[in-house]
Amino acid sequence: MFVHVMDDVGAVVPSDRTGRDEVDRPLSPTAFARRSMLSPKALRLYERLGLLVPDQVDPANGYRRYLESQLRAARLIAMLRRLDMPLAEVAVVLAARPPLRAEILSGYWERIERRVASQRELVTHLVIRLSGGERSVGMVEDVREREIPEQLVLTEQRHVLVEELGPWLGVAMVRQAKLAAEYGGIAGPQFVIFHGEVNQDSDGPVEICTPIDLDREGSGPAAMRREPAHREAYVRLRKAQVEYPQILSAFDAVSQWIAGGNAVQAGAPREVYFTDFPAAGPDDEVCDVACPIGPV
Repeated sequence: MFVHVMDDVGAVVPSDRTGRDEVDRPLSPTAFARRSMLSPKALRLYERLGLLVPDQVDPANGYRRYLESQLRAARLIAMLRRLDMPLAEVAVVLAARPPLRAEILSGYWERIERRVASQRELVTHLVIRLSGGERSVGMVEDVREREIPEQLVLTEQRHVLVEELGPWLGVAMVRQAKLAAEYGGIAGPQFVIFHGEVNQDSDGPVEICTPIDLDREGSGPAAMRREPAHREAYVRLRKAQVEYPQILSAFDAVSQWIAGGNAVQAGAPREVYFTDFPAAGPDDEVCDVACPIGPV
């Protein structure tokens, strides 16, 4: 009698069990390929990589035999590959215990979603730049204004190219946050000032600022300075929009808003991080691109 059963990854697969104890029968490469939905070429590749090794290989003629029980692993590989999972990560899933496999797959897919969200923002940025029309259309309409009080900030400055910027910011901002704890803790959002252009050829410099209590001025050896009170124009970004080069659209929008006669630039542009950036999702608001302004 021919029935259907569910395999361990949820796929309905044919079986000829008739109520008897299942026998782990050997299968030829052709039969195994057909039932596993994998091509003979894929089977050879997975054998070379150690992902799916035949149960038997005849030393005389090289003829291979798989076991019916290996179909579960084969079908799992096939489905993971349909998710474009690299073979190295497929190997990690196969080697993990069943409860951990789901966690590994979830983590992989979260990374995919973050990458796609970032790529979507990059496409939007490039379409605007390649359209020949106004750059940053839409973002200009989102520019807002606010008053920033005088702040005492811990400061660290460095010359960095764009490929060095992200890694340095991640380490230096954490370092400054820990240092701020010695001065009573952080008193406001950390921000990054761009005193010069940062790209593949220009290295800033870039300054990281971590606000602390004004009363702590001169109370220790750490480098610190006062950031004057000012008014600033800013646009708010989601995490997926912070990637380079799409973040340039936000800088363009603020600059375009200022050039439109709304104000005059009164300081270097900056990024203001007001939440836990590493823990945020792609669509969470995490950062303001801002610039000090003065009256026209």
